[in-house]
Amino acid sequence: MSESSSGVNTLSGSFPKSHSSQYSEFGATHTPLSVDQSPDSGLVSTPLPSRRFRFVSWNGLEQCDVTGDQLTCPRVREGPSEEELFLREGGDICLERGRRSRRSEEEGQRWEDRLQENWENCLELNLSYQDLGDPFQQENFLRILRRLIRVEKLQLVDNSLANLSSVLLPRCRVLNLHRNHLACLRQLPKLPAVEHLCLSENAVGSLGGLGALSNGPLRSLNLTRNPVTFTRDYRTRVFLCLPKLKILDGIPKLPEDSPPTRLQFPEGTRMCNIL
Repeated sequence: MSESSSGVNTLSGSFPKSHSSQYSEFGATHTPLSVDQSPDSGLVSTPLPSRRFRFVSWNGLEQCDVTGDQLTCPRVREGPSEEELFLREGGDICLERGRRSRRSEEEGQRWEDRLQENWENCLELNLSYQDLGDPFQQENFLRILRRLIRVEKLQLVDNSLANLSSVLLPRCRVLNLHRNHLACLRQLPKLPAVEHLCLSENAVGSLGGLGALSNGPLRSLNLTRNPVTFTRDYRTRVFLCLPKLKILDGIPKLPEDSPPTRLQFPEGTRMCNIL
């Protein structure tokens, strides 16, 4: 099994023979890395033959008919465009980030590429550990999330995500946002059908915005290792806001989690009994 430049694991027989024969010169290389002797620094490693594909996505390879909904853990961290690259001495590549050129390139994306990506038909997808270190990579990541209109199970672990409020996931039932940078529940995507939501190890500091989940079928919520868990009457307030919730932070709802009278009727509220 080998790993392509887009991060998709592919079997050696996954591509047509004509594609492998086109780059048959790679097959003659038995060692993945050639080493040259340097009088100054000793051993110097030379680039891999596959270095030319380091910025190529799977749908950019010739004679590849794999679609996005057939991938389980794709690498969607898009590489820079040709306009953002220029060569330096020694073959080093430097990136010039131009959002305007990136935006125009996305607008002019070929319709054939969009059909092959086919993100709209993905039902289960793992986009964790994408290492989104550049603005154009983050923009491309959000572009793909906005196209997941049918996804039901989505993993977004450890992506340094700080705001997903512009994303709508209408059919998502299971969403894992473990270890990101969300500081507020209002930064969550719109989740009308979510049943299981994991937000552990984020930076959520308050319960503001939790009411947006009250109208949905949310049954399990995980907020462990967030500052909000130190809030007074934390569990009681969460269950009060989410009456359909059954499990909070891995613990089922307990009798003591039922809201006391002072939370149902705060001090200063007057009640009148009509006989």
